[in-house]
Amino acid sequence: MRLKKLQITKADVKIVLIDVLGILAGSVILAVGMNMFMVPNMLAPGGVSGLSVFFYHILGIPVGLTIIVLNVPLFIIGYFVLGARVVIQSVLGTFLFSLAVEITAPLLPPATDDLLLAAVYGGLVMGIGVGLVFRYRSSTGGTALLSLILARTAGISPGQALLWGDLVVLIMAVFIFGSEAAMYAALALFISIKVIDAILEGLGLSKSAIIITSSGAEINERLLYELGRGVTRIEGQGGYTGEGREVLLCVITRQQTARLKSIIYEVDPQAFVIIGNATEVHGEGFQRMQQH
Repeated sequence: MRLKKLQITKADVKIVLIDVLGILAGSVILAVGMNMFMVPNMLAPGGVSGLSVFFYHILGIPVGLTIIVLNVPLFIIGYFVLGARVVIQSVLGTFLFSLAVEITAPLLPPATDDLLLAAVYGGLVMGIGVGLVFRYRSSTGGTALLSLILARTAGISPGQALLWGDLVVLIMAVFIFGSEAAMYAALALFISIKVIDAILEGLGLSKSAIIITSSGAEINERLLYELGRGVTRIEGQGGYTGEGREVLLCVITRQQTARLKSIIYEVDPQAFVIIGNATEVHGEGFQRMQQH
């Protein structure tokens, strides 16, 4: 049996370079939001970034160093639970974000000492940064990676894990920085989430995807193991050609949209794909159906 040679085209190199530049731009913008608004005003907007603000003001540990140290255990666990591909995507975003935070810290003075302005503009800038990182198929690790690990091991949906992770940090902020700072941090988190949604071209927390393809088995397997999402497979037939096609139905989080499209393109560039907002999703991996 002859093995296919791995061919890397100029188009592939271009895609990778664009992704890296996009992740770098997002990381720098995110670092600007941290250094000019969040850190100097003691605003901890949830997740590992929020914890890094705690350690900076309490122990004097650099923000970038804390982000790296706290993510290393998640990378190790994620490698065994989620696989190398998912972790590698997070490693790049996390490393560039941490590096950008440390490089820009001495260059950027605080933009304001008004907590409301810091929360609004900090949330806006950080939302743009995170949105770009997500858009170019990466993440900054932290609770985003932890949510995938918990979804796979504990059966908790990624959305719930993200919510609880941010909530725990905000509660800690009440006791460390005071209730007023915590409330402004919550406002910054809310604004950043809305901006991320806008950048990713969807205001819903979830996306529904209908994929019509001749490579259903391979796409199904990759969605299951790389995104941790269930797939419904339906046998279909082309109305004009009469040829058999498989229809895959899948619901994903907004952060996974770019990766979903990448997987489909890698397996079957000729696939017909419909992606739309899912305003309510009930069932396994999402919220339970409740009687109203």
